[in-house]
Amino acid sequence: MTQRITIDPVTRIEGHLRIDLEVDGGVVRKAWSSGTMWRGIELILKGRDPRDAWVFTQRICGVCTTVHAIASVRAVENALGLAIPTNAQLIRNLIVAAHALHDHVVHFYHLSALDWVDVTKVLGADPAAASKLGESLSEWPGNSTRALAAVKERVAGFVKAGQLGIFTNGYWGHPAMRLSPEVNLLAVAHYLQALDVQRKANQAVAILGGKTPNIQNLAVGGVANAIDLDSASALNMEKLYQVKEILDEVAAFVHQVYVPDVCAIAGMYPEWLRHGAGVTSYLAVPDLPTDAAATAFDLPGGVIVDGDLAKARPISSFADPTFRDGVTESIARAFYQGDWTRGPFAEETVPKVGPWDPDGKYSWVKAPRFEGRPMQVGPLAQVLVGYATGHARIRAWADRCLALAGAVAKTTLSPAVLHSTLGRHAARAIRAAVIAEAAQKHWKLLAENIGKGDTKVFNAPTFPKGEIRGFGVHEAPRGTLSHWVVIRDGKIENYQAVVPSTWNAGPRDAQDRPGPYEASLVGNPVADPKLPLEALRTIHSFDPCLACAVHTVDAEGRELATVRAA
Repeated sequence: MTQRITIDPVTRIEGHLRIDLEVDGGVVRKAWSSGTMWRGIELILKGRDPRDAWVFTQRICGVCTTVHAIASVRAVENALGLAIPTNAQLIRNLIVAAHALHDHVVHFYHLSALDWVDVTKVLGADPAAASKLGESLSEWPGNSTRALAAVKERVAGFVKAGQLGIFTNGYWGHPAMRLSPEVNLLAVAHYLQALDVQRKANQAVAILGGKTPNIQNLAVGGVANAIDLDSASALNMEKLYQVKEILDEVAAFVHQVYVPDVCAIAGMYPEWLRHGAGVTSYLAVPDLPTDAAATAFDLPGGVIVDGDLAKARPISSFADPTFRDGVTESIARAFYQGDWTRGPFAEETVPKVGPWDPDGKYSWVKAPRFEGRPMQVGPLAQVLVGYATGHARIRAWADRCLALAGAVAKTTLSPAVLHSTLGRHAARAIRAAVIAEAAQKHWKLLAENIGKGDTKVFNAPTFPKGEIRGFGVHEAPRGTLSHWVVIRDGKIENYQAVVPSTWNAGPRDAQDRPGPYEASLVGNPVADPKLPLEALRTIHSFDPCLACAVHTVDAEGRELATVRAA
């Protein structure tokens, strides 16, 4: 018997997402992904000075502020053919690296872990046994018996006072949850420790960016950080060493806690290394440039088609013409006027709302395609591209993660298992480990360059008469982000943002091909249609950000918080 399930809204994400499922025999047979807001930032930017666009675009989302700012200034710099100074490149890199570390830690512990961890089992755990297990995975000092006993006591206090907060509602006792009380205790302890770690990562963003969210230091042509080692108000060695101390502390947590936790969870739920693959064509762009001209990068980019790693094609430039010419968006199933598929430079943003129609239009999210194909973006895309193209640090951390997960599962795991729900979590942890190392490297490069006497941070832009076009890319925490701008006589003529959650959350296109969320859910088990935990596991593995994919809240007062089974 086929049952229709509607999850609206999906929680523990950014923004408003609706998922509809057809379930038959305990398995998802068909899925629809719907963004239920509209974004109007593109229209707001028309006619404005391109140098101001980044200030507006980072308001697309309250979480992904930094990434939109970076992509925006890169788009305008691309249109002008403008290079930026080495110091500016490295300062930007440190900001996006710290932001990514914050984002990845928050995603696993605070947005996704409760899909796998049963908090109600913590009170039955033995702190000594949990400590022994934790110490077998890493040397993290927060795994001591005393620390874990304190967490157990803290949870008991929550329960006694009835102040469970975010732990109040959850699928506790669900048959798909089967971690031991000791593993649950370890996970909850790390959940609480991660609250402090993510805050510290954001401190590094604020020190360099002026504030967060919504950094203040960017400029088309570089950054606005004055470098003066003798001034307390400028970027000096005291502030730089503050940043270094933070990055070192966050790196220790990522390497000693985050990576082992994800690998252990993967080993304890090995069946979830088979569910949730969906679209196995991948897209990533290079990032963390190591020079002013952005000709060398510490994070790789590339394209993989139909999961064939042997035929991975690299993308090695911010100005890659293949990327520029390959990106299109379809509105065949989205609430916009028309039924076109166009490149971003030629797009228009004309909303046309209608009823939700599974056979027609059903989302405010457009459907991006690369060379005509649906593509999955995100940490998994970058890790697979890096693994396929021989990126040394990605290979090292991926092999380490697979070995640890395999040891827990008592089997040998290959990179093929990464095409999965838990594979996306593993890839995000691997990427975080690589970025943590790269951030320490880029801090050293910046300190050395300043030490040579170079304090330049800005190259002034000059806008010509007539029309110019540019696109800016950034491999954001959720995947490939691109901003596209058409400038005429120094003013914005058209602006489009093609964001990671648009790639992944997009609806079907004119050929009726599902987007990555929709494809990944097909074949997923659902033990209890009234408690669709398994569907949420797969959706959360993408780290949805619907505020980026769409933008503007429902102001009609309609009910938004329901879970319905029919």
